[in-house]
Amino acid sequence: MELGWLLWGAAVLLLLPVLMELSPAVNFVLRVGFYYLLCIVGSSVAAPICLLVNGGRTVKNMRIIKAVVKTFKYFFGLRFEVKGLEHFEVEGPAIIVSNHQSMLDMMGLMEVLPDDCVQVGKKELMYAGTVGLVIYLGGVIFINRKSTTSAKMVMAEVAKTMATDNVKVWVYPEGTRNCTGDLLPFKKGAFHLAVQAQVPVIPVVYSSFTNFYNPKKNLFTSGKIKVEVLPPIETKGLTSDDVSDLTDRCFRTMRETLFRLSGHPS
Repeated sequence: MELGWLLWGAAVLLLLPVLMELSPAVNFVLRVGFYYLLCIVGSSVAAPICLLVNGGRTVKNMRIIKAVVKTFKYFFGLRFEVKGLEHFEVEGPAIIVSNHQSMLDMMGLMEVLPDDCVQVGKKELMYAGTVGLVIYLGGVIFINRKSTTSAKMVMAEVAKTMATDNVKVWVYPEGTRNCTGDLLPFKKGAFHLAVQAQVPVIPVVYSSFTNFYNPKKNLFTSGKIKVEVLPPIETKGLTSDDVSDLTDRCFRTMRETLFRLSGHPS
């Protein structure tokens, strides 16, 4: 009986590379499954280290999480070309905004994440097993996107956290994943927060993933991701009346950069 299972296992292992070559769907499912497995294993390794080193929930744990996640790219043949990291070197807090494409964004985030930076994420992530535990330990601020009142209260707390803990906050202003090679309209919450706290907005743009990752086409291969950190946009002296213009300005700048990095016509 055991020999039979061994033979079946060997046959499956031998057939998998062939199936992956012949079927894009099989290749896509297996690579996505392996990515989720890496997330579970990586978070299971990082969580106890975070607890041992820093004792609980703190943004300092992001250094540990970052070190673990930065190894993921080697499993998928992904390469990052990064420019403009010096723009993170602003004194005091800041709001960092970036485009949000897919589950792979976590690898891109950890590739450039500055120290003392917390992320704003959807509340549902809290319940994602060991992954939810480790991002909780990393200080991620969870927001209920279904409740406008709750979201506003959380963002008000974020403003206080920025001031008291002197941290930067990373936000995805599109509000949801968008793997189309373009940007969705920006929600204004991050920009209201920047104006309220009178802190700069730092845009970060990742080139389109569509040439190597596209769920609609069952595409998941190796590839290069260009990342550009743009100069900070100051908000000192701005008021709530200026939020729409600030949002539009940031959107236009990031969209032009996205097209340039992706080699697409604007």
